[in-house]
Amino acid sequence: MSDVEISRKESLTRHEAARRLSALADALDAGGHVEVELGASTVKLHVPDHVRCEVEVEVDGDEVELEVEFKWSTASAEPEPAATPREHARAGKAAARSHS
Repeated sequence: MSDVEISRKESLTRHEAARRLSALADALDAGGHVEVELGASTVKLHVPDHVRCEVEVEVDGDEVELEVEFKWSTASAEPEPAATPREHARAGKAAARSHS
């Protein structure tokens, strides 16, 4: 179950749909913040540098559905722990053996 879900369905011309997608693409390319218009409301989202993307096409009779979904975590990424001197030494020995 989602903590928050906002949804809006509307009919657009192909040109209007292209403008919406273009505005979203421009916002993603320009920085880490996008605004999604949902009728009279606007949702502002922070988007990290890396996202997961899923594209799905479904044809059911005379109806075609194209979904483009982006997902990302809002949890801050934990930094990788620094390797100990012993781990550095083991990695160096393994690399030396593989080059022999």
